[in-house]
Amino acid sequence: MMMSKTLVAVLAIGLTCSAAAAGAMPERIVQAARDRVAAGQYPALVIATVDNGQTTIEAFGTLPGGKAPDGDTVFEIGSVTKTFTATLLAEAVNGGRATLDEPVAKLLPDFTIPSRNGKQITLGNLSDQHSGLPRLPDNMQPADPNNPYADYDSVALRMFLGKYTLPRDPDSAYEYSNLGQGLLGYALATAARTDYGSLVRKDVFAPLGMTLSGVAIDDAMRVHLAAGHDGDGKLAKNWDFDTLAGCGAIKSTANDMVRYLRANMGVDKTALYPAMQLAHTPRADMDKVDRVGLAWITRTTPTSTVVWHNGMTGGYASFLGFTADGKYGVVVLTNIMASVDDLGFAALDAAEPLAPARKFVTMTPQELAPYQGAYKLTDAMTIRVIPVGPQLYIQATGQGPIAIYPTAPNSFFTKIGDIGIGFTRDPKGKVTALVLHQKGDHTAPRVPEAPHVTLPPDVLAQYAGHYELAPGHVFTATVEDGQLMMQLTGQPAFPVLASAKDHFFFTVADAKVDFERDANGAVIALVLHQNGRDLRAPRVP
Repeated sequence: MMMSKTLVAVLAIGLTCSAAAAGAMPERIVQAARDRVAAGQYPALVIATVDNGQTTIEAFGTLPGGKAPDGDTVFEIGSVTKTFTATLLAEAVNGGRATLDEPVAKLLPDFTIPSRNGKQITLGNLSDQHSGLPRLPDNMQPADPNNPYADYDSVALRMFLGKYTLPRDPDSAYEYSNLGQGLLGYALATAARTDYGSLVRKDVFAPLGMTLSGVAIDDAMRVHLAAGHDGDGKLAKNWDFDTLAGCGAIKSTANDMVRYLRANMGVDKTALYPAMQLAHTPRADMDKVDRVGLAWITRTTPTSTVVWHNGMTGGYASFLGFTADGKYGVVVLTNIMASVDDLGFAALDAAEPLAPARKFVTMTPQELAPYQGAYKLTDAMTIRVIPVGPQLYIQATGQGPIAIYPTAPNSFFTKIGDIGIGFTRDPKGKVTALVLHQKGDHTAPRVPEAPHVTLPPDVLAQYAGHYELAPGHVFTATVEDGQLMMQLTGQPAFPVLASAKDHFFFTVADAKVDFERDANGAVIALVLHQNGRDLRAPRVP
């Protein structure tokens, strides 16, 4: 749903202005869009550009049922929502109803907001991602993992904040936090005695004439909704939001998003423009080239300065950006969980590279098995490669697993960023190294995996069954081709390796599983050890 950094870095690089004629969408963008849709990378894709005040909208692909998308097709915009939350905050500041240095606790007197060394989390800290809060709360346990924000309410938020200890002082370091942005949206709405959807509708959508935009999908929007797809191209559920709506709940169209883009660029001078300018203004460093304002990211290179944000949910991806001089802007929307960032950047910069269209191929589990293993990229980072049935995953130290897809033997790509993964083999065909293609080529030699033991089939069979971690959250253990697999409700099945009888560890996460037996030796429960917690799951029918 969010702007992210993965492996070395997933973010695209800076922009310069387009060399295309004013008002015309660059032909290479149009061709790249056509090629990618034809290759099956995007089911539907809508791109809008603003070039010296002139707007162009191009639509590609088809929607379920064969209908063509257009400027009124509704998509989830994910974390681009954060820029709307920033606009609400900046408007409140300019209107004298809030200050950036105001503690969020002042807006939520019924909450216990964590602080550290006498420093409180301010509204500005939440918006510029310097709050000290984590990406997500650890008590977020959705009843439906495919709709993860739907049932996270104010009670759960209050409980988390009341017990959370900040690992560092507020304002001391950048950390991307959906929790922080969601808290900000909730606090602003609470102070205004309304909900987030009503607030953003009144203060942003209505003034800009955004008539097919909203936090919830109403009847008018549903008529134009593009069904979303997950990374494998399967139909995905739409995401609903409760308390954390401010981090990613908005659904919108290219026509509406162009209105928002033109207002941010200053092409159409609106009453919101001063607040938008305040939101754009950088406040703190993210890294060596990026600075963050109120949600908006500013990237300065020797050739350009660009203001932008991206978004991704379980079935959609988006990009919104413009040059700091207000001359060129772009909106990109698609209905699949696959990055569109390079299209967005390249639409604004004739020199910006575009990844080629990729036609993914199918490989059998037997063909994927040789890639499984550990590859040392640096002293601090090892990349594990894990095959799960017909799908291959990579996981870097301290990060979550990412699916990778083959375009040819030994050649794979992710769909959430422009990351390529290649493998090298010795003369005998054994895989010897992984090559990460991202801002250059980075070779990671294969290294020995964590030691594990092989248990006989009759022992592995004893673990097969269901284990209830919490209502609606069940671990299912199965044995496939001599490998114990664990699957939590709503998630893929992942392999676990044995360190000893009854003791296993995940290869895709820093987690362990121990199985309990009764006096007769029957397996009766498992205990998940993860993030310093021990969670028992009794065996159930």
